[in-house]
Amino acid sequence: MKVPLEITYRNVDKTAAIDNLIKEKVAKLEHICSYINSCHIAVEKIHDRPRSGSPYRVRIDITVPPGHEIVAHSNPGQSIQYDPLDAVIRDAFDAARQQLTKLTQIQQQSDRAQTQEDAGETTGLVIKLFRDQGYGFIKNLDGEEIYFHRNSVLHHDFERLEIGTGVHCAVEEGEEGLQASTVKIVDKPGVRAGKSGQTLIEPPLDWRE
Repeated sequence: MKVPLEITYRNVDKTAAIDNLIKEKVAKLEHICSYINSCHIAVEKIHDRPRSGSPYRVRIDITVPPGHEIVAHSNPGQSIQYDPLDAVIRDAFDAARQQLTKLTQIQQQSDRAQTQEDAGETTGLVIKLFRDQGYGFIKNLDGEEIYFHRNSVLHHDFERLEIGTGVHCAVEEGEEGLQASTVKIVDKPGVRAGKSGQTLIEPPLDWRE
């Protein structure tokens, strides 16, 4: 268990069974969210002999980056007669688990959207092509050379590529430099820009129109 855990007992005798139950439940929360900042559990006995309900109350405070706080508690009311402490603890953790699951799902969706937004895209020309080995290189508008593999070419169009073919590609940082995760043919050799017909990149010397 990696979560900084703090357990407070008020008017309740600490037992190994209860302590282990709490730690077991916190470990399960870590499976849902592996980056919890802190977790504080308060276990209280608020009544010695209540007329109804449980004498126990459990509150769980969890912080999750960048600045989220989850608060879950269990304090069985009049409809439940003397619910034992372990049951109250389980109820509180069930409530925390539901909140934490919802939060992590929202964060994961946001992270995926941000990753897609941050993914670099560029336009360029194929300047090197090793057809037998199944890879080549693209030169983009900034003069950078970008590696690509035949599997990254959309619509199985690798065989259609030539030196000078205009392509649009999504770029990421690989182990040995820039590489294209997807490559799409956008024009014949000597890609043009819009209606003006201006050449964005000079075609390679060995290309003939």
